[in-house]
Amino acid sequence: MEQFEITKKEVQDVIILRLKGFLDAHTVAQFEASIQKLVRDGRYKIIVNMKSLEYISSAGLGVLMGFIEEVREHQGDIKLSDLSERVYKVFDLLGFPALFEILENEAEALDHFQQQ
Repeated sequence: MEQFEITKKEVQDVIILRLKGFLDAHTVAQFEASIQKLVRDGRYKIIVNMKSLEYISSAGLGVLMGFIEEVREHQGDIKLSDLSERVYKVFDLLGFPALFEILENEAEALDHFQQQ
């Protein structure tokens, strides 16, 4: 199984987390810790780029749900970008497109933050 990696990039006041590999019960703690640190540091504008994400389990979705309310309470948001068809199907099945802004690519997600 492919390793799970998170790389972080800053663009002005937006943090981009790029996920790679498999986000499941074995790797979810790493993802949760990354978002938790951002929130603790007062960074509430977050893009999660899933271009290189092969798989996401319900545990990974739970992390997103666990932080979205707190992030939005601080006038921030978690936007999702670059979902493969396979990953998008999981989000769609669980109704996530109604809860999260899902954008075609990272640049589009950045533009949406700039317009807010």
